[in-house]
Amino acid sequence: MTVGRLDGTVSLITGGASGIGAACAERFTAEGAIVVTADIAGSPDRILETAASSVVDAIVAEHGRLDSVVNAAGVAGGGPVHLVPIEEWARVIAVNLTGTFLVAKHALRPMVEQGSGSIINIASIEGIEGTEGGSAYNASKGGVVLLTKNLAIDYGRSGVRANAICPGFIETPMMHEVMGLPEMTKVRDTIRDHHKLGRFGQPSEIAGAALFLASPDSSFVTGHALVVDGGFTAGLRPGVLEAFGL
Repeated sequence: MTVGRLDGTVSLITGGASGIGAACAERFTAEGAIVVTADIAGSPDRILETAASSVVDAIVAEHGRLDSVVNAAGVAGGGPVHLVPIEEWARVIAVNLTGTFLVAKHALRPMVEQGSGSIINIASIEGIEGTEGGSAYNASKGGVVLLTKNLAIDYGRSGVRANAICPGFIETPMMHEVMGLPEMTKVRDTIRDHHKLGRFGQPSEIAGAALFLASPDSSFVTGHALVVDGGFTAGLRPGVLEAFGL
């Protein structure tokens, strides 16, 4: 009988209906975890908080523990700052940053009590460096990175680890919603070519990183923003080596 890397553990994955969240749910299940997926949504924030609290309480009531959380729920949004409506700014921050905060807040209750746990927040390379027109999205994901570091600082001695994953551009429904527009064809090609591997990433490749962070293999890893971006942030490639066939 094959033993999975997450056998006997319980995981909560938000945004589990598609994209990175769905890939994480599939991979975690294959590795033996009991996986509960949820799309925590709503406005104002008190609705988000009620949903987050309820789903954590239900998991603990049924399974007795919560070992890992993957905060993968997210939305796109941005534009030049002087053209971004306050409602759009608030929507992006509410889902990407406040939603992550609220799920972590309530997941920490059972994790601290049991003395163990791994919180994995899906941020973005746009949370560690700027991108043209990113505004609200970049701000939200930058907030996720620093929130994650604070979680690591505050709860490490309680046995809880917290890490972020900063994906490059991944082939998800959210990316296609933005990049699939006819006027974005040139932008899409430019962004794809800026990945040093010459392609966009796949959700399964982010799920592999999440599996590592949820498993005992990462037992001494906390407070880290793990970049999984096909070399996007490695630096410039202006074409100097083309004459050498590279």
